[in-house]
Amino acid sequence: MGKKSDERKMVERLKDSPAYRVAYKDPDFLDSGYARSIRLQAELMKPEITFRVNNVRSTIVVFGGTRILEPSEARRKVQRLEKRFKKNQDDKDLKKELAIARRILDKSKYYDEAREFARIVSIECQQQNQHDFVIVTGGGPGIMEAANRGAFETNSKSIGLNITLLAEQEPNPYITPSLCLHFHYFALRKMHFLLRAKALVAFPGGFGTLDELFEALTLIQTRKIWKRPIILFGEEYWKNFIDFDFLVKEGTIDEEDLELFVYADKAIDAWNYIKYFFKAAENDKP
Repeated sequence: MGKKSDERKMVERLKDSPAYRVAYKDPDFLDSGYARSIRLQAELMKPEITFRVNNVRSTIVVFGGTRILEPSEARRKVQRLEKRFKKNQDDKDLKKELAIARRILDKSKYYDEAREFARIVSIECQQQNQHDFVIVTGGGPGIMEAANRGAFETNSKSIGLNITLLAEQEPNPYITPSLCLHFHYFALRKMHFLLRAKALVAFPGGFGTLDELFEALTLIQTRKIWKRPIILFGEEYWKNFIDFDFLVKEGTIDEEDLELFVYADKAIDAWNYIKYFFKAAENDKP
């Protein structure tokens, strides 16, 4: 009896060992550096299956700043800061914060344009069970929220590709639940942004917007992906932000590279250009 009892305990100890866990149910293994290739494959496959199940055939990527607020919200923030500043006009930090808030208010018009762009595209392209030119964003606030919201308000599907960050970013509430995805790897997220993308629309933004924009421009310039419309929304902003002509003069890009993108200031103009691009491409076919 004693021997069997000892053996039973020995077997239970073996079964309790981390080594005995089934590999795909072992969180320590799956989170380890050794399983990185498995995690990468999973982040490639899950979104692909999700898009197929939802009949998403093509997308339009909308990039833009997380800090660009809806006009009414931006206006309220300015008003709150103005009241505080009146009471303490020697506060340099507050003065700076107010100046930035006013600049954000100036750019809040882009929230409305992103919302309108997504509304126009979604109404025209999502019919019955076919979903073309589906709006896809990074899933966060600001311009991303506006674009998902525009699609939501037409009862259309839209995609949000959120990502794990140190400062956790909540998905905005307007994403289609079955198309709200969460990534760990930027590389796989970027891949899924472009795999079905028929066009990219970049609204004013910061480092994240620039990262996505220049990745797409580089891939098209080097012919790693086929040419598609890239629209820089807000001509004044982008021309003040980046001097592309300077790059041509310096010889670091070719003049023809300036044809990889166009500017737009109105939602309808951006959408009309995208339609013109594909109609022209169709007419060029032999």
